[in-house]
Formats: sequence, structure tokens, C-alpha cells
Amino acid sequence: MYEWDFSLLWKYRTLFIQGIGYTLLFTAICVAGGLAVGLVAGLGRLSRHKWITLPLRAFVEVFRCTPVLVQLVWFYYALPVLTGIEMSAPVAAALCLSLYGGAFYSEIIRGGVISIDAGQTEAAQAIGMTQFQLMRRIILPQAFKRMVPPLMSQSIMQLKNTSLLSVLAVPDLLYQGQVIAHDTYRPLEVYTFIAVAYFVILLPATMWAKRIEQNSSQAKEA
Repeated sequence: MYEWDFSLLWKYRTLFIQGIGYTLLFTAICVAGGLAVGLVAGLGRLSRHKWITLPLRAFVEVFRCTPVLVQLVWFYYALPVLTGIEMSAPVAAALCLSLYGGAFYSEIIRGGVISIDAGQTEAAQAIGMTQFQLMRRIILPQAFKRMVPPLMSQSIMQLKNTSLLSVLAVPDLLYQGQVIAHDTYRPLEVYTFIAVAYFVILLPATMWAKRIEQNSSQAKEA
């Protein structure tokens, strides 16, 4: 019978706290970067010009159709060879996850904009609004309400994806856990604690996303 002993993890609490802090910080950076990329790519794909839409579509499909773990390794090892620009592991990981998230955010944003009734666009153009004014004052405010639930869900996925940063030796929660497990020879306790930590972080966010989705559905029905 295996004898569980979580008490030995207490002396590694600083490493766990640092790992959780790094995970949350990286999530915030990647979500913000992904939203910025997604907004540009999503709106750009609404253009009538193929020289704009085709490269953006290629970008979206490449990042959506390849595993994020492969992308992380490629960005860290291959991209510096191709560009001649050295990148640290955190920079490569942040760039990769921001672009990866941006590909998914762009489809959410594009879908939200398309879902708005075309009659509102025609009415705004009839009173002389520019395309920028139309998007800023009418389309995006309405579309954003519809986009919130899927945006929240994708942001939760971004947090989960940070667990892959350990392959680049980025000191997130999982990487710190690997260090502690190697030092203590108690991997069951370490990885159980890590699983619980992720659950505690993700459960409130997941419940919040579901509540927002329910409120959005009720608003549509009303």
C-alpha cells in the first residue's frame, strides 16, 4: 500500500506560489496578445480584398490545424534559425500562444460581427456613417455581447495551454512541480496537488463563463 504524505510539500510552497503566479501572468499576457491579434485578423477577414483575406485565412488555418505543443517547440528552436533573432523561452512561448489564441479569437470575432443584422449596416451607411464609425458605434458593441461566452471559453483554454510551457523550461506551475517531484521522489503527491491547483483556478472561471452564456441565451429569448 502506498502511503500518501502531503506534508513534505509545505517546504516547497514558495516554488508552488511562484509557479501559480507565473501561470496566471502568462495567461493574462497570452489572452491580451491573442485578443489583439484576433481583433485585427477577425476584422481583416471581413475585407473584400483577397490580398488581405487570403494571408489571414492561411494564418488562422495553420495555427488551428497544428498542435500547440509542436508550435511551441518550433517557435523556440526553428524560428530563431530562420530569422536570426534569438528569443528566450518565455518570449517564444508568449509569442506562440498569443498567435495560437489569436487564430481562434479571430474566428469568434468574425462570427460575432457577421451575426449582426445587415439592415443595421445599411441604415448606418444611409445616414453617412463611415466604416470605422459603423464598426465602433453599432456593430462591435452588439457583437461583443454575443462574443463574450466563446471568448471566455477560449481564454480558459489559454490558461490550460500554459501547462505546456514546461517543455521549454518556463517556470510555470507544472515545471515547478517537475522540479519538486525530482527532488522529493513523491510524484503522486506533487502532481495531485498541481491538478487540484488547476481545478481551483479553473472552476470559478468555468462557472462564470457558463453563467454569462446562460444570461446571454436568456437575453436572446427575451
